[in-house]
Amino acid sequence: MTKEKQLVRSVAGIINSVETLEGEGFLVHRPFPTYALSEFDPFLLLDEMGPKDLGPGEAKGAPDHPHRGFETVTYMLHGNMQHKDSRGNAGALTPGDVQWMTAGSGVVHSEMPEKEFARSGGRLHGFQLWVNLPRRDKMIAPRYQEIPAERIPIATSEDGLSTVRVIAGESLGVRAVIETRTPIMYLHFTIQPGGSVTQKLPSEYNAFAYVVGGQASFGEETATRGQMVMFERDANQVLLENNGNSTLDALLIAGVPLGEPVVRYGPFVMNTKEEIVQAFEDYRTGRMGAIT
Repeated sequence: MTKEKQLVRSVAGIINSVETLEGEGFLVHRPFPTYALSEFDPFLLLDEMGPKDLGPGEAKGAPDHPHRGFETVTYMLHGNMQHKDSRGNAGALTPGDVQWMTAGSGVVHSEMPEKEFARSGGRLHGFQLWVNLPRRDKMIAPRYQEIPAERIPIATSEDGLSTVRVIAGESLGVRAVIETRTPIMYLHFTIQPGGSVTQKLPSEYNAFAYVVGGQASFGEETATRGQMVMFERDANQVLLENNGNSTLDALLIAGVPLGEPVVRYGPFVMNTKEEIVQAFEDYRTGRMGAIT
Protein backbone atom coordinates (compact mmCIF):
# COMPACT_ATOMS: atom_id res chain seq x y z
CA MET A 1 0.00 0.00 0.00
CA THR A 2 1.38 3.41 -0.97
CA LYS A 3 1.90 6.24 1.47
CA GLU A 4 -0.91 8.17 -0.27
CA LYS A 5 -3.38 5.35 0.30
CA GLN A 6 -2.42 5.12 3.97
CA LEU A 7 -3.42 8.76 4.37
CA VAL A 8 -6.89 8.43 2.86
CA ARG A 9 -10.12 7.52 4.58
CA SER A 10 -10.99 3.88 5.02
CA VAL A 11 -14.38 2.43 4.14
CA ALA A 12 -16.81 2.11 7.06
CA GLY A 13 -19.48 0.25 5.11
CA ILE A 14 -21.24 -0.22 1.78
CA ILE A 15 -25.03 -0.04 1.45
CA ASN A 16 -27.19 -1.12 -1.46
CA SER A 17 -29.90 1.30 -2.54
CA VAL A 18 -33.49 0.04 -2.54
CA GLU A 19 -36.19 0.73 -5.10
CA THR A 20 -39.27 2.61 -3.93
CA LEU A 21 -41.96 4.90 -5.30
CA GLU A 22 -42.34 8.58 -4.46
CA GLY A 23 -44.85 11.33 -5.23
CA GLU A 24 -47.40 10.22 -7.81
CA GLY A 25 -45.52 6.95 -8.24
CA PHE A 26 -42.14 7.68 -9.83
CA LEU A 27 -39.28 5.25 -9.28
CA VAL A 28 -36.37 6.17 -7.00
CA HIS A 29 -33.30 4.27 -5.84
CA ARG A 30 -32.73 5.12 -2.17
CA PRO A 31 -29.59 4.27 -0.18
CA PHE A 32 -30.99 6.04 2.87
CA PRO A 33 -33.14 6.30 4.88
CA THR A 34 -33.74 2.54 4.79
CA TYR A 35 -33.77 -0.30 7.29
CA ALA A 36 -29.96 -0.36 6.99
CA LEU A 37 -29.32 3.36 7.61
CA SER A 38 -31.74 5.92 9.03
CA GLU A 39 -29.58 8.99 8.39
CA PHE A 40 -25.99 10.10 7.89
CA ASP A 41 -25.61 13.32 9.86
CA PRO A 42 -26.11 16.01 8.55
CA PHE A 43 -27.80 14.23 5.62
CA LEU A 44 -31.33 12.89 5.94
CA LEU A 45 -32.11 11.34 2.55
CA LEU A 46 -30.66 10.64 -0.86
CA ASP A 47 -32.98 9.63 -3.70
CA GLU A 48 -31.84 8.79 -7.21
CA MET A 49 -34.76 9.48 -9.53
CA GLY A 50 -34.62 6.82 -12.23
CA PRO A 51 -32.72 6.37 -14.42
CA LYS A 52 -35.78 5.46 -16.45
CA ASP A 53 -36.93 5.92 -20.02
CA LEU A 54 -40.52 7.14 -19.92
CA GLY A 55 -43.15 6.86 -22.63
CA PRO A 56 -45.66 9.59 -23.51
CA GLY A 57 -47.76 10.46 -20.45
CA GLU A 58 -45.71 8.30 -18.07
CA ALA A 59 -43.75 11.08 -16.32
CA LYS A 60 -44.94 11.69 -12.76
CA GLY A 61 -44.05 14.22 -10.09
CA ALA A 62 -44.72 15.30 -6.53
CA PRO A 63 -47.80 17.57 -6.18
CA ASP A 64 -48.16 20.26 -3.48
CA HIS A 65 -46.54 19.18 -0.19
CA PRO A 66 -44.90 20.99 2.76
CA HIS A 67 -41.41 20.96 4.27
CA ARG A 68 -39.91 22.44 7.44
CA GLY A 69 -36.55 22.25 9.19
CA PHE A 70 -34.13 21.23 6.41
CA GLU A 71 -32.93 21.87 2.85
CA THR A 72 -33.70 19.97 -0.35
CA VAL A 73 -31.13 19.82 -3.14
CA THR A 74 -32.40 18.66 -6.53
CA TYR A 75 -29.87 17.87 -9.27
CA MET A 76 -31.11 16.92 -12.74
CA LEU A 77 -29.11 14.82 -15.20
CA HIS A 78 -31.87 14.03 -17.71
CA GLY A 79 -35.44 15.25 -18.02
CA ASN A 80 -37.28 18.45 -17.15
CA MET A 81 -39.10 19.32 -13.93
CA GLN A 82 -41.06 22.41 -12.89
CA HIS A 83 -40.92 23.83 -9.37
CA LYS A 84 -43.46 26.10 -7.67
CA ASP A 85 -43.74 27.10 -4.04
CA SER A 86 -45.83 29.10 -1.60
CA ARG A 87 -43.25 31.92 -1.55
CA GLY A 88 -43.99 32.75 -5.17
CA ASN A 89 -40.90 31.05 -6.58
CA ALA A 90 -41.23 29.14 -9.84
CA GLY A 91 -38.70 27.68 -12.21
CA ALA A 92 -37.76 24.83 -14.50
CA LEU A 93 -35.01 22.29 -13.90
CA THR A 94 -33.31 21.07 -17.06
CA PRO A 95 -30.32 18.69 -17.45
CA GLY A 96 -27.38 19.80 -15.33
CA ASP A 97 -29.37 22.31 -13.26
CA VAL A 98 -29.45 22.43 -9.45
CA GLN A 99 -32.23 23.72 -7.21
CA TRP A 100 -31.31 24.39 -3.57
CA MET A 101 -34.37 25.05 -1.42
CA THR A 102 -34.03 26.02 2.23
CA ALA A 103 -37.41 25.10 3.72
CA GLY A 104 -36.58 26.69 7.08
CA SER A 105 -39.75 27.74 8.92
CA GLY A 106 -41.94 26.13 6.29
CA VAL A 107 -42.83 26.14 2.64
CA VAL A 108 -45.30 24.33 0.41
CA HIS A 109 -43.95 23.32 -2.99
CA SER A 110 -44.54 21.06 -5.97
CA GLU A 111 -42.15 19.25 -8.30
CA MET A 112 -43.88 18.20 -11.51
CA PRO A 113 -42.69 17.19 -14.98
CA GLU A 114 -42.60 20.01 -17.52
CA LYS A 115 -45.65 19.82 -19.81
CA GLU A 116 -43.84 18.90 -23.02
CA PHE A 117 -41.70 16.31 -21.21
CA ALA A 118 -44.85 14.84 -19.63
CA ARG A 119 -46.57 14.73 -23.02
CA SER A 120 -43.76 13.25 -25.09
CA GLY A 121 -41.77 11.29 -22.49
CA GLY A 122 -38.01 10.81 -22.40
CA ARG A 123 -35.23 9.82 -20.04
CA LEU A 124 -35.58 10.86 -16.39
CA HIS A 125 -32.53 10.83 -14.12
CA GLY A 126 -31.65 13.03 -11.19
CA PHE A 127 -31.02 13.23 -7.47
CA GLN A 128 -32.61 14.76 -4.42
CA LEU A 129 -30.59 15.22 -1.24
CA TRP A 130 -32.02 16.35 2.10
CA VAL A 131 -29.64 18.34 4.30
CA ASN A 132 -30.56 18.89 7.94
CA LEU A 133 -30.51 22.38 9.40
CA PRO A 134 -29.09 23.04 12.88
CA ARG A 135 -31.51 23.94 15.64
CA ARG A 136 -30.65 27.64 15.35
CA ASP A 137 -31.61 27.70 11.64
CA LYS A 138 -34.70 25.51 11.54
CA MET A 139 -37.08 28.46 11.65
CA ILE A 140 -35.23 30.84 9.33
CA ALA A 141 -37.07 32.34 6.37
CA PRO A 142 -37.33 29.96 3.39
CA ARG A 143 -34.90 30.57 0.53
CA TYR A 144 -34.67 29.34 -3.05
CA GLN A 145 -31.51 29.12 -5.17
CA GLU A 146 -31.68 27.95 -8.78
CA ILE A 147 -28.35 27.38 -10.47
CA PRO A 148 -28.38 26.62 -14.21
CA ALA A 149 -25.94 24.05 -15.56
CA GLU A 150 -23.68 26.66 -17.15
CA ARG A 151 -23.02 28.30 -13.76
CA ILE A 152 -21.86 25.11 -12.05
CA PRO A 153 -18.04 25.06 -12.16
CA ILE A 154 -16.27 22.11 -13.77
CA ALA A 155 -12.68 21.18 -12.94
CA THR A 156 -10.38 18.73 -14.74
CA SER A 157 -7.48 16.75 -13.30
CA GLU A 158 -3.95 17.34 -14.60
CA ASP A 159 -3.92 14.03 -16.48
CA GLY A 160 -7.26 14.81 -18.11
CA LEU A 161 -8.81 11.52 -16.97
CA SER A 162 -11.12 13.03 -14.36
CA THR A 163 -13.64 15.86 -14.28
CA VAL A 164 -15.77 17.11 -11.43
CA ARG A 165 -18.89 19.28 -11.30
CA VAL A 166 -18.53 21.35 -8.12
CA ILE A 167 -22.09 21.72 -6.84
CA ALA A 168 -21.06 22.66 -3.28
CA GLY A 169 -17.69 23.03 -1.62
CA GLU A 170 -14.37 22.90 -3.48
CA SER A 171 -12.48 20.43 -5.67
CA LEU A 172 -9.31 20.58 -7.77
CA GLY A 173 -8.91 24.26 -6.89
CA VAL A 174 -12.42 25.26 -8.00
CA ARG A 175 -15.13 26.56 -5.65
CA ALA A 176 -18.90 26.26 -6.01
CA VAL A 177 -21.21 29.24 -6.46
CA ILE A 178 -23.94 27.90 -4.15
CA GLU A 179 -24.29 29.24 -0.60
CA THR A 180 -25.11 26.60 2.02
CA ARG A 181 -26.38 26.99 5.59
CA THR A 182 -24.80 23.73 6.75
CA PRO A 183 -21.18 23.44 5.57
CA ILE A 184 -21.20 20.63 3.00
CA MET A 185 -19.43 19.34 -0.09
CA TYR A 186 -21.37 17.99 -3.10
CA LEU A 187 -19.22 16.81 -6.00
CA HIS A 188 -20.05 14.87 -9.18
CA PHE A 189 -17.00 13.01 -10.52
CA THR A 190 -16.57 11.45 -13.95
CA ILE A 191 -13.40 9.33 -14.04
CA GLN A 192 -12.08 7.46 -17.07
CA PRO A 193 -10.51 3.96 -16.78
CA GLY A 194 -7.13 4.21 -15.08
CA GLY A 195 -7.94 7.58 -13.55
CA SER A 196 -8.10 8.58 -9.90
CA VAL A 197 -8.85 11.63 -7.77
CA THR A 198 -7.69 12.42 -4.26
CA GLN A 199 -10.27 14.76 -2.73
CA LYS A 200 -9.37 16.75 0.37
CA LEU A 201 -12.05 17.37 2.97
CA PRO A 202 -12.09 18.56 6.60
CA SER A 203 -11.36 15.75 9.04
CA GLU A 204 -14.58 16.45 10.99
CA TYR A 205 -16.82 15.95 7.93
CA ASN A 206 -18.93 12.84 7.54
CA ALA A 207 -18.55 11.65 3.95
CA PHE A 208 -20.04 9.14 1.55
CA ALA A 209 -19.85 8.29 -2.14
CA TYR A 210 -22.69 7.08 -4.35
CA VAL A 211 -21.84 5.18 -7.53
CA VAL A 212 -24.01 6.38 -10.41
CA GLY A 213 -22.31 4.20 -13.04
CA GLY A 214 -19.25 2.01 -13.47
CA GLN A 215 -17.12 0.62 -10.66
CA ALA A 216 -15.31 2.60 -7.96
CA SER A 217 -12.31 1.37 -6.00
CA PHE A 218 -11.48 2.59 -2.50
CA GLY A 219 -8.36 0.73 -1.47
CA GLU A 220 -9.33 -2.93 -1.11
CA GLU A 221 -13.06 -2.16 -1.41
CA THR A 222 -15.07 -1.78 -4.61
CA ALA A 223 -18.57 -0.48 -5.23
CA THR A 224 -20.81 -0.58 -8.27
CA ARG A 225 -23.91 1.21 -9.58
CA GLY A 226 -26.49 1.97 -6.90
CA GLN A 227 -24.17 1.42 -3.94
CA MET A 228 -23.35 3.97 -1.24
CA VAL A 229 -19.91 3.92 0.38
CA MET A 230 -19.57 5.40 3.88
CA PHE A 231 -16.15 6.53 5.03
CA GLU A 232 -14.51 6.58 8.43
CA ARG A 233 -13.32 9.94 9.75
CA ASP A 234 -9.73 8.69 9.96
CA ALA A 235 -8.07 11.03 7.43
CA ASN A 236 -8.64 14.32 5.65
CA GLN A 237 -8.93 13.02 2.10
CA VAL A 238 -10.75 10.40 0.04
CA LEU A 239 -9.24 8.50 -2.88
CA LEU A 240 -11.56 7.54 -5.75
CA GLU A 241 -10.06 5.18 -8.34
CA ASN A 242 -11.41 3.73 -11.55
CA ASN A 243 -9.74 0.35 -12.03
CA GLY A 244 -12.53 -0.87 -14.31
CA ASN A 245 -13.00 -0.84 -18.06
CA SER A 246 -15.82 1.72 -18.27
CA THR A 247 -16.34 5.31 -17.16
CA LEU A 248 -16.91 5.81 -13.43
CA ASP A 249 -19.69 8.23 -12.53
CA ALA A 250 -19.95 8.98 -8.79
CA LEU A 251 -21.16 11.55 -6.29
CA LEU A 252 -19.03 12.46 -3.28
CA ILE A 253 -21.02 14.17 -0.54
CA ALA A 254 -19.68 15.33 2.83
CA GLY A 255 -20.65 17.68 5.63
CA VAL A 256 -20.25 18.73 9.24
CA PRO A 257 -22.32 16.48 11.53
CA LEU A 258 -24.71 18.51 13.69
CA GLY A 259 -24.85 16.08 16.61
CA GLU A 260 -28.40 17.19 17.49
CA PRO A 261 -31.59 15.17 18.11
CA VAL A 262 -33.43 14.33 14.89
CA VAL A 263 -37.20 13.94 15.05
CA ARG A 264 -38.76 13.44 11.64
CA TYR A 265 -42.24 12.69 10.46
CA GLY A 266 -43.09 12.80 6.78
CA PRO A 267 -42.03 16.17 5.34
CA PHE A 268 -40.91 17.73 8.63
CA VAL A 269 -37.57 17.36 10.43
CA MET A 270 -37.20 19.02 13.82
CA ASN A 271 -35.52 18.42 17.20
CA THR A 272 -38.54 17.49 19.35
CA LYS A 273 -41.92 15.78 18.97
CA GLU A 274 -43.61 18.97 20.10
CA GLU A 275 -42.02 20.85 17.19
CA ILE A 276 -43.31 18.21 14.77
CA VAL A 277 -46.84 18.57 16.15
CA GLN A 278 -46.57 22.35 15.75
CA ALA A 279 -45.37 21.93 12.16
CA PHE A 280 -48.45 19.88 11.26
CA GLU A 281 -50.68 22.45 12.96
CA ASP A 282 -49.02 25.32 11.11
CA TYR A 283 -49.46 23.51 7.80
CA ARG A 284 -53.09 22.61 8.56
CA THR A 285 -53.97 26.19 9.40
CA GLY A 286 -52.28 27.63 6.31
CA ARG A 287 -49.34 29.33 8.04
CA MET A 288 -46.94 27.83 5.51
CA GLY A 289 -48.90 29.40 2.68
CA ALA A 290 -50.24 27.82 -0.47
CA ILE A 291 -49.24 27.61 -4.11
CA THR A 292 -51.32 29.99 -6.22
